Amino acid sequence: MSDDVTEILGEADPTDRRTFLARASALSLAIPAAGAALVACSPGGQRRSDSATKTVVSGTRGEARQPHNSDSRLDSSVLKGEHRAGSSPTGSTQGGQSVAFQRWDPTLPPASTTGRVQLSWHAREAPVRISDDTVIAGWTFEGDIPGPIVHCRVGDTVEFTLTNDADIPHSMDFHAAQIDPKQAFRSVPRGQSVSFTFKPKYAGAYMYHCGTAPVLMHIGSGMFGAIVVSPREPLPAAKEFVLVQNEYYLADAAGGVRASDYQKMLNTLPDFVAFNGRPSQYIKEPIRVKVGDRVRFWVVSAGPSHPCNFHVVGEQFDRVYVGAPPASPLIGVQTFSVPPGGGMVYELVCDIPGEFPFVNHGFGHGQKGAIGILSVEA
Repeated sequence: MSDDVTEILGEADPTDRRTFLARASALSLAIPAAGAALVACSPGGQRRSDSATKTVVSGTRGEARQPHNSDSRLDSSVLKGEHRAGSSPTGSTQGGQSVAFQRWDPTLPPASTTGRVQLSWHAREAPVRISDDTVIAGWTFEGDIPGPIVHCRVGDTVEFTLTNDADIPHSMDFHAAQIDPKQAFRSVPRGQSVSFTFKPKYAGAYMYHCGTAPVLMHIGSGMFGAIVVSPREPLPAAKEFVLVQNEYYLADAAGGVRASDYQKMLNTLPDFVAFNGRPSQYIKEPIRVKVGDRVRFWVVSAGPSHPCNFHVVGEQFDRVYVGAPPASPLIGVQTFSVPPGGGMVYELVCDIPGEFPFVNHGFGHGQKGAIGILSVEA
């Protein structure tokens, strides 16, 4: 770090966020090139309208200056001191043991029948129990990890508003959108909102996530989910499920809650890997179908850093859609990898009864919780 940066930021404890934010704001004025890198610490947004994206930023104090948008080239190197273990406001939350465990329902909800999906979400910090003995300090969309499943069809209009209830700036990046990210995916500070509209062009399983720097920390702390875009032409009737794989990198518990550890994220050696936020939850409570059912898995790898090598033990996939279904499926596939930030669609017909484990066949991660059971009942 240069002498100018050191002089402005000083030697204060990086977990003192108010001090950090104040000094970081001064740094962005003193050294303009640092402003893009310090996006997560920039002040709030400017009211703006665009005929293509219809993006708006609003706040409780009226109009304000537009913040810098994330610069993923710089987020890890410059901002890693901001979000160290324990810096999350929920990292010191007391009473984490009172948080109940809830199985995350993987069932794909019905798509809108009106051609319009209206979403008004909040970014908030919340303790989330991911197992009997682990509560994490989550950074969330709508209070859970992952965030809600969104289901629409190609060409539907998605109207989205994000309001930030947290001290740290947050944003939303929909991988299913074709939109100006500098406007739509920009960060907003506490008490302000960003709104935008888009129409998905291609079918598939898509990730959404917070795009505020450092993106690694925001995804790694829980700010991700899936948007499923069905094609206009109907796919074969099936029992449909959504699986979002993610990794957890955690500090030691404080007050019964484990905060996320940024250095562990940089080292890419996770403590847990999970489908839908809870390691091994579908071992204890399997996904249940009947003999003869066609099963369709919409699989997203949220990462933040590792792929999902998806496999069902004792079965093969009739179809794997690498691109937009229903065009050009791969036929007769045993395992296929979903890259971090990607999504694919897997189908199989359950011909025989039994218990069929589904797993990340990168077994170092399967053993850490990316595993479940598809129970096929006669």
